Amino acid sequence: MTLVQMQPRSTNATAAGRTVADAMDTAGPQVCDDMTVEVALAVMASARTGHLLVCDDSGRCTGLVTHAQLAAVRDGSAYSDRVRLRDILGDRGDRGPFTSPVTTMAEAGHMMRYSDVDAVPVVDEHGSVLGVLAHAR
Repeated sequence: MTLVQMQPRSTNATAAGRTVADAMDTAGPQVCDDMTVEVALAVMASARTGHLLVCDDSGRCTGLVTHAQLAAVRDGSAYSDRVRLRDILGDRGDRGPFTSPVTTMAEAGHMMRYSDVDAVPVVDEHGSVLGVLAHAR
């Protein structure tokens, strides 16, 4: 998989010194973790995106959910219309992965491969969303 620059940015950084801030995309749709799976799927469809950033009541990012994850939950035998995004993220333990804007692209790429994810939220030191780093399709 290759990391791509989702939004052109002018930078003088060399490839070896590029950071996540140089390649991240804008944050996109952010939703609260008390949203149900059905509503989240509807928001995703209307925003024409494959993922949503999930935040808690204080605005801190708690994770990222994909259409595939939500569809799998909805199609599961234990599904009910009361399942909320926080229930799904809670199943993942530490609610990650996340990355920092100062992380190098090499480090972020390694972490994404190790975590087997196609996109990660980029957060500041307070957990606020700054953007998203995504793999090429």
